[in-house]
This record gives sequence, C-alpha cells and structure tokens, in this order.
Amino acid sequence: MKSQDVRKQFLDFFASKGHLIVPSAPIVLKDDPTLMFNNSGMAQFKEYFLGNATPKSNRIADTQKCLRVSGKHNDLEDVGFDTYHHTMFEMLGNWSFGDYFKKEAITWAWELLTEVYKIPKENLYVSVFEGSAEENVPFDQEAWDIWKELISEDRIILGNKKDNFWEMGDQGPCGPCSEIHVDLRTAEEKAAVSGKSLVNNDHPQVVEIWNNVFMEFNRKADGSLEKLPAKHVDTGMGFERLCMALQGVTSNYDTDVFTPLIEKVSQITGAKYTSNEVANVSEPQDKTNIAIRVIVDHVRAVAFAIADGQLPSNTGAGYVIRRILRRAIRYGFTFLDIKEPFINQLVAVLANQMGEFFPEIKLQETFVTNVIREEEASFLRTLDQGLQLLDKVIADTKKALPSEGLGRISGAKAFELYDTFGFPKDLTALILKEKGMSFSDAEFDTSMQAQKARSRAASEVSTEDWSVLIPGNVETFVGYDQTENEVKITRIRKVDSKKDGVLYQIVLNNTPFYPEGGGQVGDKGTLVSANESIEIIDTKKENNLILHFTKQLPENLEANFVAKADTNLRTLTSRNHSATHLMHQALRSILGTHVEQKGSLVNPNYLRFDFSHFAKMTETELKEVEDFVNARIQEQLTLIERRNIPFAQAVEEGAMALFGEKYGDHVRAIKFGESMELCGGIHVKNTAEIWHFKIVSEGAVAAGIRRIEAITSDAVKDFYSAQENTLSEVKIALKNPQDILKAVHSMQEENIKLSKQIEALIKDKVKALKETLKNEIQEINGVQFLAKQVELNPEGAKDLAYELGALGTNLFLVLATADEDKPMLTCYISKELVNDKKLNAGAVVRELGKFIQGGGGGQPFFATAGGKNVSGIPAALEKAIEFIK
Repeated sequence: MKSQDVRKQFLDFFASKGHLIVPSAPIVLKDDPTLMFNNSGMAQFKEYFLGNATPKSNRIADTQKCLRVSGKHNDLEDVGFDTYHHTMFEMLGNWSFGDYFKKEAITWAWELLTEVYKIPKENLYVSVFEGSAEENVPFDQEAWDIWKELISEDRIILGNKKDNFWEMGDQGPCGPCSEIHVDLRTAEEKAAVSGKSLVNNDHPQVVEIWNNVFMEFNRKADGSLEKLPAKHVDTGMGFERLCMALQGVTSNYDTDVFTPLIEKVSQITGAKYTSNEVANVSEPQDKTNIAIRVIVDHVRAVAFAIADGQLPSNTGAGYVIRRILRRAIRYGFTFLDIKEPFINQLVAVLANQMGEFFPEIKLQETFVTNVIREEEASFLRTLDQGLQLLDKVIADTKKALPSEGLGRISGAKAFELYDTFGFPKDLTALILKEKGMSFSDAEFDTSMQAQKARSRAASEVSTEDWSVLIPGNVETFVGYDQTENEVKITRIRKVDSKKDGVLYQIVLNNTPFYPEGGGQVGDKGTLVSANESIEIIDTKKENNLILHFTKQLPENLEANFVAKADTNLRTLTSRNHSATHLMHQALRSILGTHVEQKGSLVNPNYLRFDFSHFAKMTETELKEVEDFVNARIQEQLTLIERRNIPFAQAVEEGAMALFGEKYGDHVRAIKFGESMELCGGIHVKNTAEIWHFKIVSEGAVAAGIRRIEAITSDAVKDFYSAQENTLSEVKIALKNPQDILKAVHSMQEENIKLSKQIEALIKDKVKALKETLKNEIQEINGVQFLAKQVELNPEGAKDLAYELGALGTNLFLVLATADEDKPMLTCYISKELVNDKKLNAGAVVRELGKFIQGGGGGQPFFATAGGKNVSGIPAALEKAIEFIK
C-alpha cells in the first residue's frame, strides 16, 4: 500500500465516523510563547482542551506535521542511528472534545488497524495505565475491559506513568493513555522471544504506532491533578511507522516515504544505501547508511520549516532549523565525502512526493531550494574555517606538550569550536584521531553543561495556576472599534522569570488592547478604577486568551475598571502597519510577484519587513518603492475592512495569504485600493493618515531574504528635521557659503590635490629612510634582521618594507607605525627565507599583534596587524628577533 493511500484511508475512515477533516497547522508556531514548533498532533488544539475556545466540530481528524528537536520532546540525536526516530514526522490523529471517550477511541483504532489496514491481530500488543498511588490515579480498568473484548489478555500490557500517562507539559491537560504496538519480526524471531517482552524496550521492529490519550485531568503548578470539566480524546499515530508496518518492511527508511529521497542521494553522491531488508540488523549500521538516513530525514524538517516561514538564523527557532541542516551537511561532508552543496537538490523530490497533500512545499519549492543551497555553501565555508582553527589549536598544543605520549587538546577548546563555529564534536574527534591526538570528553561535556545551565537560567519561567474570578467567561476583543471600554477581570496569574522578574497576567471580559501578533507589537495602556490606575506594559495572546501584563495587581480585583489603550502608540503603530501593506504591494509590483513576506515587525517607531528576493535592491528600485507607497498615501485610499469573510472567498478575490500562517474558515481582509491582505492587525481609516513613507535601510538578513526598515508619520518629520539640522551644521562648518554643493565639491578637489602632495612627500621620506635603515640591518644566524618603529602611515610602511626587501634575498623585517595613535605592525620576509626556513609573516604578526592588543594576517612573505595599544610596540619589536634565533 502506497503511503498516499495509507494517509487517505485514515482520513476517510474517521470522516465516516463523523469527524471533520482539517488541514495540518504550520510546523512553526508563531503565536504560542510556550512552543517553538508543533511537536505533537494536539498542539494546534490546546485552546480547546483548556476550554478557552470552542472547536468547529467536537470530532476532528487530521495529519499534522510535527517537529521534535527541542525541549522535552527531542529526538534529534537518535535520528540516523536507528530506523524509526525522525525530526519531522506526520502524526495521524483523531480528536474528541467532550464527545466520545475510551470505548469509541479504542474500538475504532482496532477496527481501522485490523479490518481496514488488515494488520494481523497476532502482530499487535496494547498497553493500559497500571495506575499511580503517588498521583492517586487508579488502574485503568475501563480501558482494560474494553481491550479484553478485542484482544487476548496475554497481549495486554500494564504500563507505568512514564509510558502510559501523557502530559502536554509541566502544567495543563493530561491523562492515562493506551498504546498500540506492532511486532514486525520474522516468525522465527517471534518464536524465540516473545514480543511482549520487547514492548517499550527500543527494539527497532517492535514499535509503538498509535497512542490513545484520555484527557481527564489538569496538572496544576504545584504538581497536583484536578479533574477536567469535560473528558477528551487525543490520539496520535506515527504515519511513517504505520507505513513500515503496512508495506512489509522493517525500517521506516525502506518505505516509499523515504526511498525516493534515498535514491536521489545515491544518484548525487554515488553512495550505496543498504536496505534494512538486506542488512544484518543485528550488526551496527555503517556510517554511510547513518549519513544517508540523517540527510533524508533532516531535509524534510528543514524544507517544511522554511516553507512555513521559519528561516535558518542564529537565534530561537531559526537556530534550531540551522542546526538540523548543518547536521545533515556535516554527515555528507564527513561520511559521503561531498564538499559541495547538494542537499538542496532533494527539495524537488520532496515537492513531487508530498506536494499534493501539503501544497505549501510545491508552491515554495524554488524559494526553499535557494535558501538551503545558500545555507549549505555558507556552512561549508565555516567548516573550512573550523579546519584551519583546529590546525592552529593542534599546532599550539603540540608546542606545549612533551614529545612522548598521545597529544590531547583541551576539551574546552573543542567545545569552543563547536559553540562558536558550529564545528561538530565527532568531526573534531575524527580529525584528531587521524593525527594521533584526542581531546577530553569530560572537559567538553563540562563546557556544554555550563552553557546549557546559563541558557536555562536566562529563560527560566515559573508560572502559577490561574486564579479564576469569573468562571466560564470567554473574552471579547473590541479593539477594532474602541480604544477604551468598561471591563471586569476574569482571571489572573503570577509569572516569575529571570529575564523580566515578577509580572502578573490579567484576562479581561472585554478588551480594547491588541495582543502581539502578525508582526504588530502588543498595546500598552492603563487599567483604571475609581481608586487606582494600573499600567499595562504589554499585551500578548496564549491559547486563545489575551494576556495583559502588569507589574502589580489592583487592590480590588472585583472592581469595575476602564481599560484604556495608549492611543498615541496605537495611532503610530497603525500607520506603520498600513504602510507595510502598501510597501508589500509596491515590492511585488516593482520587483516581481516572487516577492513574499517572510517576517515583519510593526511598532510605533518604525516598520521592518523581510521578503524573498535574491538581489540587493538598487537605489532606483528603492526610490520607486517609496514613490509607489507615497502615491497611495496621496490618493487618500479608504480602508475597506471585512471582518468575517470565508477564507476561500477572500483568496479568490485576490487577498494575500502568507505561508506559515494559520487561518480559520473565516478571516479578516484589509483592503486599500488594489492592496488586499488577510490581517488581524490595527490599521488607519484612510491612507492620508500615514502622511509620508521613507525607507531608511535595505539589506540581507538570510539566504534569499532582504530586509527593509522604514518610517512614517511623525518619524519622517523627525528624520527630515534631523537632516535639515545636519545640513545647517555643514553650512556653518563651511563658513556659510551661498552654494553648499559647490563648496563641498571645491573642498573635495582641494583634498585630492593635498593628498597627492602628501603621497609624493611620503615617497621621498621612504627613499630617505631606506638609505638610513639599510645601515641598521643586522645579520643574525645568516638572516638580515631589522625591527624598527618608523614615522610613517601604514601605506608608507608597506612601501618601505618592499624597498628594503629589494636589497637582498634573506631579509626578516618588522616595522611598527603609530599613525594617529593607531598601532600597526608590518612584517616582510624574503621569499627565499619563507621557503628555506619555513617562516611565515602571517604567523609572526598574529603573535606580535598580542602586544598591541590586536591581530591580523596576510601572506607568508608579507602581513600586517593592527591594534589599539601603542605602548606595546617596543615589546613587540623586542620579541621579533626570537623568530630567527
């Protein structure tokens, strides 16, 4: 059975049981501060389990793209070494929100597996929760009784809290679960060892394929459990493992989910993958197999993350994606001997394979390919840098070690290479082993743990339980129409973090405060009662709740309040947000329709817009964008806002929908003239309110991504005022000429004449110094040596070095200058000395540069080093002689 058919049969089955089939949410979570990525099928439904929103159906089924590479669920280091862990995987799931419970969930799971998919019953084992006295949760008798009607009792296993009690996190909905495991071993293996003994013991052919979670409890901040008001079902079946079971293979990588990618890797690299069906599974898999599994797994995770809007970067979720891709590149570099970008070529295979069900990968194929190619090229350059740095560490270490015994570099140094340059630990170990060296694993791990401890401490957050003042209330956002209104507090909680200290989160029954989202920052303002005023310092959204952040709570939580958003900040922000839409339209009109938004920030001071484009914008293009936006402002376009339009209708009418955003069945569309986008943000009523639009910068932020920063309104007025002040200061400095531009040109011409005169004087000075210094050259160990400070600029020192170098074939020269109190060392070594004595000017200036608190480099025969400590020059010159002794 093909994988596409496996997916379709699952969804068709649950559609027949009254489930609404919904699309996968994006793999990258943009509006959930508790998660970077969708790491389970239930992540997009958290607000329903928490009771903060009402689902459009009480029965839902889907297949969800998941990524498990950070936090509690992290499978990254297992990927490649076994045949069933993945970074990205699909989770087939069916959900009940207060509707059916254990009986339906279990019997339907059994029906699908045994009657639709026709997996032999004798290959299946199930588990139920054995109970926990510590948690005061009893043995799951109900699930046991249901299962024993379907399967022999000797195939039902009791599971402990670790295996059979599922939790969303440290806090939140949770409950006992019932897993289904499949035994894919041969008949001989089954006869020799019971599959029951191998369940949950990491056997590659006895694996869990389905987990039925029965959400009955809520985990509180103190660790205790309380009953949920309604019971829910949360199930997840690993699509890749299910395909393995249904396609009669014993490895996920032997299914048609991965074989097209593996074939492409083999075609590109010439490396042969050994199928699990051919290999001796009792023996460790070779490095080639591991490398290919890593590459084909990781390209799926990276490609879908980029398609959903997360670009590789050095922070946050972007760093995780970059780390996954670099792990794949490094395995290809080390074990497949591929030193050029090649992983990007797999995107086309992935798009053809999965584009029908996940259209985003097909639509974004070119963009994803280009981003991955650029990232590959960049990291391969970094690997080269790392190799050079490692060579230096090895050389420095060997100097300090006795000649006998195995050389060891510092584990802390190995970690520095890993942490700063992304140089992998095992690649460092491999290179060192080839050179008869090693490093201390213990020191490396100590450095790693210290860094993790620092990172944890910086991000540590303690969140108390909600204190509910008005139960059952679902808040309403009224901020599109009002900036203040009467409110009641419905719930509060305390949050303590290392970064922000103690803060309080307040939920209101109706709020005018816009919560951070869609690139727009959250509103600030006040909460005012008859007796006091509380400052709202930020507004965010979490699990469908709008959270108002304060540093203190009102004295009377039950009082009536007036919530007042800061209208000045709101007005400035709305102008920048509307200008962002107009600029997006301008960029697509001027650069082409390949331009798509890849990120944005809208605040009261400026706007920032990231977009797909693979070339630096010219000054002409930037001017055209400015003119386009300002023309729309001059046209005084009225806002056309449609708050509840069907998604399909909005897109059909031309609304821009962004990749990676999660849209509901009904959306809000914002239109100014021909610009129409789906957007939940705050906007001006008329483009005239923006006043004027000015681009202040344009540059690259990632492979194939450009960034524009721009200003509007009051910020533009301040910008031109500052420009006018600068012009006035220039005019004063030029002694108030009538024609400033003519005066500047005249000054430039005069400067050119003076520069030529200075250049001629320096040449004369160099010739004079040459005659003086050639008499100061000493012969030491057969080498003509001179180390001297001279009164020249760096360019003059270079000319002098070459003039003196022409006098013979065995000169070792170090000149120091301190032009404008900036120390510079210049080293010249005759090429004959470089060859005969293995001297290197670059190594010389790197060592001597330490005395002037700087560094540099260059060629073996000529190099320079700059610094900031002029007083270190004498010591540097004194040290120079040691290189020829």
